[in-house]
Amino acid sequence: MPDMSASANLALTHLVPLAKEVDDNKVTPGVLGFLVFAALAVGVWLLMKSMNRHMGKVDFEEAPDPKAGATAKDPKRTSGPAAV
Repeated sequence: MPDMSASANLALTHLVPLAKEVDDNKVTPGVLGFLVFAALAVGVWLLMKSMNRHMGKVDFEEAPDPKAGATAKDPKRTSGPAAV
């Protein structure tokens, strides 16, 4: 059976130069930032889906204006400030 620690050491020596390329003075969001952003995106998508479902249920018909109907039926009443 081959020695696994030798291959692990070889793999680590290849990864060390990659780790040295990271700038210590540079701040990045990392995995946590991505997960938070993804969770917010999924939440907004679910809210939009729910809103579309609820707006589809709305059956809006505008009721006639009662004041407009009363003035149209009463021929004695005229429009304007003189009709008091």
